[in-house]
Amino acid sequence: MPPSPRPVESRSRPSRRRVTAHPVAGALFVLPFFLVVVAFLVVPLGYAFWLSLSSKSLALGTRFTGVDNYVRAFTDPLLLDGLLRVVLFGLVQIPVMLGIALAGALTLDAVTTRFAVAFRLIAFMPYAVPAVVGALMWGFLYSRTFGPFADLPTLVGGDPIDFFSASLLLVSLGNIVTWAWTGYNMIILYSALQGVPREMYEAAVIDGATPVQIALRVKVPAIKQAISLAAIFTVIGTMQFFTEPQIMARFAPQISAGYTPNLYAYNQAFAYSDFNYSAALSFALGFLVFVVAYAFVFVNRKRGAHS
Repeated sequence: MPPSPRPVESRSRPSRRRVTAHPVAGALFVLPFFLVVVAFLVVPLGYAFWLSLSSKSLALGTRFTGVDNYVRAFTDPLLLDGLLRVVLFGLVQIPVMLGIALAGALTLDAVTTRFAVAFRLIAFMPYAVPAVVGALMWGFLYSRTFGPFADLPTLVGGDPIDFFSASLLLVSLGNIVTWAWTGYNMIILYSALQGVPREMYEAAVIDGATPVQIALRVKVPAIKQAISLAAIFTVIGTMQFFTEPQIMARFAPQISAGYTPNLYAYNQAFAYSDFNYSAALSFALGFLVFVVAYAFVFVNRKRGAHS
């Protein structure tokens, strides 16, 4: 009889172990970030809010005063004057800056040469310059003593330009902000344009649309969300206007301690040592920024719903 075949040994596949994420492991990964947020954000904000509800004097010491500092803040003529100045500044500067940024983004999207890459880099460079350095640089450029711009009208028989005069000061500050932030917003809008399907452009070309019509009627509506986002960030930044006027105060004496709300809160704390009132001013300004940003988002949503 032929030998019976040897039984084939079955090789069992290695069993796959199911890896289950332990909830404690996830909490340990999040814990360092949580501790940093609590230590450097929550605790300082809580302490500042407690300061805003108190007052300190040599005679009475520190005492709880409730919302008295907030009532004083919202009735302070210096704060209201600075707030009005910032609002007027933003009503002019924000549309100008976003308009230039949108025009630059549309141009970059239409140009596909190597020049577009170099232009993106050049346009973004001012944002990489620290705000303090940029303000100091423009302060020297505006100078009537050794600046290159002040004496230009004298070449045609005009008077030198005083960029620090009361009539031109907001324009000078607006130029600094526009120079610093236009490239940043342009890159945001250009990135949004890169996500628009090219089929939309091809369909518009087939329908006989011109490049200008494609830009205004196809591209701009397609990136409305990005434009709104850039506008919200710009509004928030304008309400917190501080660095440029604080640096330019050494060149322009008319920039007072209450020229902007943020500058007023800073001077109350570090020039007059009124930390309690400064904390109340900061929280009041934060509340106003929240209200303005929410109103802007609400209006945009209403327009989007009806469009």
